[in-house]
Amino acid sequence: MRILSVDLGTSNTVAVLAAHGRPPRVVEVDGSANMPSAVFATEDGTLMIGRDAERRARLDPTRFEPNPKRRIDEQTLLLGTDIVPVNEALAAILRRVLDETRRQLGGESPDEVRLTHPAQWGPVRRNVLLSAARLAGMGNNITLVPEPVAAAAHFASFPGKALAPGQALAVYDLGAGTFDVAVVGATQNGFTVLAEDGLPDLGGLDVDQALMVHVGREVSHKDPQRWQHLLRPESTPDRRTRRALQEDVKAAKEALSRHPQTEVPMPEPFSDVLVTRAELEALVRPSMLRSVELLSRTVRSAGLSPDRLAGIYLVGGSSRLPLVGSLIAEKLGVVPGSLDQPETAVALGACHVAQDGISVRTQNVEGQVAAGSYTAPPQQVANVPGYQTGAYPQSSFPSTGPQQQQQAPSNFPAYSPAPKEPEAKRKKKWLIPLAIALVVLLGGGATYFFATSTGTYTADECKTPGQADDKGFTGCLRQLAGKVADTGDCKAGMGNGPTASAEKFGAASTCAAPGRAGTQVTYLQSDSAGTLKTYTDQLLKSAGGDIVTAEWKGNGLAGTYSSAAGANAAVLVFTVKDRPLTGFLYQVNSSGQEAVTPGALATYFEQSVQPGS
Repeated sequence: MRILSVDLGTSNTVAVLAAHGRPPRVVEVDGSANMPSAVFATEDGTLMIGRDAERRARLDPTRFEPNPKRRIDEQTLLLGTDIVPVNEALAAILRRVLDETRRQLGGESPDEVRLTHPAQWGPVRRNVLLSAARLAGMGNNITLVPEPVAAAAHFASFPGKALAPGQALAVYDLGAGTFDVAVVGATQNGFTVLAEDGLPDLGGLDVDQALMVHVGREVSHKDPQRWQHLLRPESTPDRRTRRALQEDVKAAKEALSRHPQTEVPMPEPFSDVLVTRAELEALVRPSMLRSVELLSRTVRSAGLSPDRLAGIYLVGGSSRLPLVGSLIAEKLGVVPGSLDQPETAVALGACHVAQDGISVRTQNVEGQVAAGSYTAPPQQVANVPGYQTGAYPQSSFPSTGPQQQQQAPSNFPAYSPAPKEPEAKRKKKWLIPLAIALVVLLGGGATYFFATSTGTYTADECKTPGQADDKGFTGCLRQLAGKVADTGDCKAGMGNGPTASAEKFGAASTCAAPGRAGTQVTYLQSDSAGTLKTYTDQLLKSAGGDIVTAEWKGNGLAGTYSSAAGANAAVLVFTVKDRPLTGFLYQVNSSGQEAVTPGALATYFEQSVQPGS
């Protein structure tokens, strides 16, 4: 039995192979246990992965995405001028791991693949991961394992660390992109998650950013304009310099985990900056305190106290920060442990999870989600090695907070959620703020109406982008967007993918396509119709397939639209004939979903998006 376990992390991906009865071992890719979870799109559409991607990023940083997992809630990535579905980017990472594993197995494929994921991930995110694994060619025997369960299994695999039934382990997972915490209890048959929570806005990348800001304070006064060019690069040389500086800052952060001080090499004309561990800890102490406080609350929500835990296990590369261990010991009175490499603990632990210890919570999701008919089953958690399922009861916690397990062992302390208020009382509590809100809305309603109503503008008035509002709309863009601009689902920028700079387009706003899940409509205004055409022609080309073209009119505007649809995506571009305004619809075809035809997308545009429709 050959089992490949993969922990696709925000910054790095780790793979572990258990084969031929031998102990699990890390699969080295490009000579290293950690493969950067980075992608780079070449001019011909090829996706380069890992260190190859990082090397190519120095040539053209606009085609590089260092952390695609952090973008899992977005449908697409904009790499240069190429739009790449997120699941394809993740699939390319998994495919690189699979190819190296097959090479080490003499051309054979693993019999089973296990992919780890944060315990809080819902069915939609898990579906993206499953879809990526399918695209990578990992076969049908794919299993998803919650990360804290894998971490607990790894902890228990060490001599003298086995957990007796009734004991519980807290898993503190500080990765590059997020912080996750869980309390995992041992039962007669394996492990079960008693409580879980997390902070999506805290990770090693945020520590890097804090250190970058600190370095900027030290040197920016010498040449403020040059520093701003580094922070907001407009040229390829500046993008290369910024990328190199980001790597040096990250290396300095890692060095401060081992040494009391280090230097950050700086580009000219700035001098190198000496940073100390004390300075870094002062910068990140408030954030780390948040994580420790959440750890404490999660332990309490499981009905336990820190002194009754079998241990606090540190996993994730960013947990190497010495401040983490000292804060946990200071606030909880328990010295945490990291048994070996925190970056590899989750992938190694997934290999110890028995096949019958995989949660139904992670299975049979993909087709139902893709078909749009998924109904969430009772939440369940994974155990190892003998797995005992149990459903979460309805909890007084919010959906993003700790989840309480129903079937805990009898020797776990009982947990009683706070009693709910009577329904009538809860309704009464909301009446007062609701009444206040209505008064405010009525008082400001007229102002809002006149501020958001769509006017009519001449071609001369739309030659150059004017002042954009908080949703990214200029007056001319609002005329093009029509009623879509007032749906309330619009945001400034390019939506999925990096926001285009003002120099590139001038103004941009992206909205959820009305009544069409998974589709976005983006409106652009520039001072150059040619710039817009070059960009939108590339969009149509990336979709592939046949193209449907027709004319449209509405809101005092007229132009043409072109719709294209391929196996993976559908695009419709609509332009205005006498002014540099354009818009486009973009939809990614999910796995198992019937492909959209150019004609169907054109019909939708005419009925729901076309100005004046």
